[in-house]
Amino acid sequence: MIEEKEIEEELPELEDIEEIGEDEEIEAVEDRPDATEVEPAEVIPEEEIIDERIYTVPLRKAYWTGSRLRRSNRAVRILREFVERHMKPEEVVIQPEVNERIWDRGIQKPPRRIRIRATKNSDNLVRVYLAEG
Repeated sequence: MIEEKEIEEELPELEDIEEIGEDEEIEAVEDRPDATEVEPAEVIPEEEIIDERIYTVPLRKAYWTGSRLRRSNRAVRILREFVERHMKPEEVVIQPEVNERIWDRGIQKPPRRIRIRATKNSDNLVRVYLAEG
């Protein structure tokens, strides 16, 4: 059997600890070489939103497909066509949260309608988000 050794750590007494003033602490942080070179992970530039609209998109036509196994695919297609018809974009980007809402109950049972918020920027790109509330 292996003997367990007790490891004694010497903790400094309260009297031995020196208090660092606020000025000294700031200088210590500034002296580190990597403190000034830290860059943010990814800076997303703010895009100028020209138009923002909230729609309730009817997806009931997705239930009229020939097969039950194509309903959610068709619902996404219907949503894309609706946004293209109403916003006249060059490109439509559907956010993952909207896609997940459509696919929540699987491929056979998409929602009958969905509330979205569509924003159009200066590059004529439309992004589709879920509407709050």
